[in-house]
Amino acid sequence: MLNPEDLYQLDADLPELSGPVMLHSLDGFVDAGSVGRLVREHLLETLEHRVVARFDVDALIDYRARRPMMTYDRDHWSSYEAPELVVHLMRDDIGTPFLFLTGPEPDRLWEGFTAAVRDLVEDLDVGLVVGFHGIPMGVPHTRPVGMTSHATRPELITRSSWFDKVQVPGSAAGLMELRLGEAGHDALGFAVHVPHYLAQAAYPAAAVAALESVVGATGLVLPTDKLRAAAAETDAEIAEQVSGNDEVEKVVRALEQQYDAFAGAAERDSLLAEAQEMPTAEEIGAQFERFLAEQEGPDTQP
Repeated sequence: MLNPEDLYQLDADLPELSGPVMLHSLDGFVDAGSVGRLVREHLLETLEHRVVARFDVDALIDYRARRPMMTYDRDHWSSYEAPELVVHLMRDDIGTPFLFLTGPEPDRLWEGFTAAVRDLVEDLDVGLVVGFHGIPMGVPHTRPVGMTSHATRPELITRSSWFDKVQVPGSAAGLMELRLGEAGHDALGFAVHVPHYLAQAAYPAAAVAALESVVGATGLVLPTDKLRAAAAETDAEIAEQVSGNDEVEKVVRALEQQYDAFAGAAERDSLLAEAQEMPTAEEIGAQFERFLAEQEGPDTQP
């Protein structure tokens, strides 16, 4: 049986850390609106960082399922983009150190991977582990971005859930949170609600919501200006596309009514809302498909 410490290499030259936060965002699971990707790229582009731990991707990744890119230059292979599953040591805007686990979600050895992450959490005295990603929801872009939070202790959760008890396909990040909780460690996750007609596009407003939730949960001082500017630009483009399109406006109004009814019922501690005329699922789906078809292009792909 493979030992967890065999799956990663830890930098021996590490500063002394005292209860640092560890963020994680793995590529490969559901990420509507490219929420995880946008936050990852933003933090790695704007904050000081260096790699302090590397996982054995040869043991964890199925290359045939996600083939890395290679460059062929006229008559020879000139480069290979090797996948990296790593932990970065980063510093926020006031110099507070924190850790950030990024890379492809492992294809195999999930239990071994989560055990290795637990080893790192304990070796580096991590105080809180936090993950985030986007999920598609039947919500309108004209309402505040919603969030589902989950944690290993109820005290860590600050937002009520939209869900009761459901079964969903598993993820390495979900298993990691489960196993860390079983071992007595604090772990928290945020699933940002992205309008499902925008799920295939990059949606910076949802990334801003994710980053704000991370800041609120951890106390880290993280930059948001660049993401906010991107969100304002994207929101303006969406409003322009919707305006004047009667069919799409009808769909958005229906989602607004549904959202407002649900929110109002939640405030009344009841899920029963006033009856109202709603389009059928087929009508809404057809309008979404037409709307997405109009938006498809290089700039809207995650």
